[in-house]
Amino acid sequence: MRVPRSRWLALSAAGSVLAAACAGGSATPVPPAGSAPVDGSPGASGPTASGPAATGAIGGSVSVIGTWGGDEEEAFRAMIAPFEAETGITVEYTGTRDLNAVLTTGVASGILPDLAGLPGPGQMAEFADRGALVDLGTVLDVDEYTEQTAPAFVELGTVEGQLSGVFIKSAVKGFIWYDVEQFTGEAPATWEDLQALPNDPADSKWCVAVESEAASGWPGTDWIEDFVLRQSGPEVYDAWVAGEQAWTSPEIRGAFEAFGEVVANSFGGPDYILNTPFGEGGNPLFEEPPGCLFHHQASFITSFFQEQGGAAPEDYDFFPFPDINPEFAGSLTGAGDLFGMFNDTPQSRALMNYLVTPEAQQIWVDIGGALSGNREVTEYPDEISQRSAEALVNAEIFRFDASDLMPEAMNNAFWSAILQYVQTPGDLDRILTELDATQESAYAE
Repeated sequence: MRVPRSRWLALSAAGSVLAAACAGGSATPVPPAGSAPVDGSPGASGPTASGPAATGAIGGSVSVIGTWGGDEEEAFRAMIAPFEAETGITVEYTGTRDLNAVLTTGVASGILPDLAGLPGPGQMAEFADRGALVDLGTVLDVDEYTEQTAPAFVELGTVEGQLSGVFIKSAVKGFIWYDVEQFTGEAPATWEDLQALPNDPADSKWCVAVESEAASGWPGTDWIEDFVLRQSGPEVYDAWVAGEQAWTSPEIRGAFEAFGEVVANSFGGPDYILNTPFGEGGNPLFEEPPGCLFHHQASFITSFFQEQGGAAPEDYDFFPFPDINPEFAGSLTGAGDLFGMFNDTPQSRALMNYLVTPEAQQIWVDIGGALSGNREVTEYPDEISQRSAEALVNAEIFRFDASDLMPEAMNNAFWSAILQYVQTPGDLDRILTELDATQESAYAE
C-alpha cells in the first residue's frame, strides 16, 4: 500500500511543548508552499546522501521529539548512546504524548525540531504535502535502505515518490496476552471459541485500558481495526482508511458492536477502562486472584508487564488474535515508529543515517519490547520477541494500523469516539453519524 500525497490539514495549539522540545537545536522556518527554500530548509541545496552510519567527531547537537517516555525513552537513549560517543553530537530529546498537536502547530509556525517521531503515515503525508519534511533521498542511501527494509515499511514512508519517513522500530498489534498459570489451555482457533471460554478463576474475561494522555482512546482503535480486518477483510479495511467506507456501514458498526461485547465483560467497567493508563491495563492478569483472563495489546506491552505489573518474562505468553471470518484467516495488524527530518543539518543527517542501521535497531531489539523492520535484524532476546517477529513476517494478510493512516482530524475523532462509546455504548448511532461527518470534511481535499 502506497501512502498518497494528501491535502488534509488540522491545526492544534501546543506551542509551549514544541518550544521546549526545540530549545536545544536549530529550528529553520518552513517556507510557504511554492516559495524558494531558505538555506538548510527542505529542498535547499546541501550535502549529497551520506553513508549508512555516522563516523568521526562532528560535535554540536540535534533536537528530537517523540512520544517515548519511561522505559521506551531509556531504550531510545541506549540506542543513541554509541552514536553520541562516536560523533560528539548531543541528542536533545523531548517526549510528549501530544505529538500530533505539537508537530501540526510546528509545521504551521515553522518552529520545528531537527528530527521527530511522526504520528503515523497519514500525518506524515500531510507534513510532506506542506513541504515541511526533508526528502530523505538526499540524506540516506535509498538503495541500501530499500534493500534492508521490509517493502511495506518503505512504501508507507513514501509520498509521491519521495522517501519522507523511515521506520526505526515496529510492533505487531492484536496479540492476546495471558498469565501462564491462569490460562493453560490451547490457543483458541476462532473468536467464537475464545468467547466461549470461562472466565474462571478471573473476575472478567478481559482487561482493557485506553488512557494515554492526549492520545487517550488509541488502544480501543486497535480493537476496532482487528475486528474490521477479520470480520470484513482487507478491501473494506482499505476503503475505510481511504475515507470511502462509511462509519455507519454494517461492517464498521459490526466492529464497534464486537468491541462493545468485550467492554461489557471487562475488569473494572467503564471507569477503569477510561482512567487506567494503557501500560497498566494488563496488571490485573498477574494479581491474586486475577482480575481478568486476557489482555489485547501490541507486542511492545511486555516491558510494561515487567515494569508496571511486576511480572517476570516466564509469567506471560500470547496467542494471535483468532480468526473470525475464515475467508480472512491469518490476518494481522501492525504498526511502527516513523522518523522524519524537519531541519537539514550535518547533525540531523548523521543521526538519521545511524537510526536506520541494523546495528542501531538491534540495540532496542536486544533491550526488548520492540521489533525491527530491518531485515538484517534477525536475532531477538527471547522466544516471545522471536515469535512476534515471525508472526509479522509470516502474516497471510497484513495491514498497517488504520488510525495512523487516517488524516489527523479523522484519527482524533476516532480516539474520541472510543472514549464516548466506552462511557455510553447506547449512543453508538450518534457516535458513528458524527464520525461520518468528520470523514466528509477530513477527506475533502
